Amino acid sequence: QLEESVGRSVQAGVSLRLSCAASETTFSMYTFAWFLLSPGKDRNFVAAIPWGRGRTLYADSVKGRFTIYRNNANNTVYLEMNNLKPEDTATYSCAATLLGAPAARPVAYQIWGQGTQVTVSS
Repeated sequence: QLEESVGRSVQAGVSLRLSCAASETTFSMYTFAWFLLSPGKDRNFVAAIPWGRGRTLYADSVKGRFTIYRNNANNTVYLEMNNLKPEDTATYSCAATLLGAPAARPVAYQIWGQGTQVTVSS
């Protein structure tokens, strides 16, 4: 199971870190990703981090602003979001797939968190 940290309402320009805690005992073997869901829109890819050595993957809209990283010692994946913009407002969900490659397609992930709301005001 995946559990995201509680979301927040923030002002534009600030930073916010989301976390996703996993209960899987084989945490290190999972590739994780963050997706966002905005009202009236499809689920959009944000970032992904592989289970082993490999490159992280980012949506063009967040490159240079967001960083995904993981701590296998405490079974947690993080999304560091800097210089937040009002258009970043969404429900953010983490997702996981066992031994999979980082992918931008939601169907590549089998395990999902409930999501956490991030609201950015101008």
